[in-house]
Amino acid sequence: MSRATIERFYAAFARLDADTMQACYAPDAAFDDEVFSLRGREQIGGMWRMLCSATQATGRAHWALDVSDITERSAHWDAHYLFSATGRTVLNRIDAEFEFDAQGRITRHRDRFDFASWARQALGLPGWLLGWTPFLRHKVRAQAARQLQRFLQRG
Repeated sequence: MSRATIERFYAAFARLDADTMQACYAPDAAFDDEVFSLRGREQIGGMWRMLCSATQATGRAHWALDVSDITERSAHWDAHYLFSATGRTVLNRIDAEFEFDAQGRITRHRDRFDFASWARQALGLPGWLLGWTPFLRHKVRAQAARQLQRFLQRG
């Protein structure tokens, strides 16, 4: 059942279908990656809606998702997209780990990626110079949290 949830989740992501992605999470789920630390299906779903809508706004021609190595508790995915804040092309390589409830819904989702590599691609020169620093990581996390809060308030 958990593998089927992972497959459903990434099939929805490939279509930029944030509602189906959100439905894969349990109400009290947790999500963590290098940028976000979120609690609850509503907050997590809001992040996916924000990211999917930003990707749709830049055009599907710039979007591709390649998923591989799916197991009962993990997957690898490569996201190809334009970073909306800078218009720069990004290839982000991500390893995901999952935990599930008895109904097969995601209770814990942890994505890991090389933040410095992402920063170089997404931010250009500032990413090259500062991508390895806690300063830039904290700045990006704070900005992303503000953007998500504004997005959720707009509803």
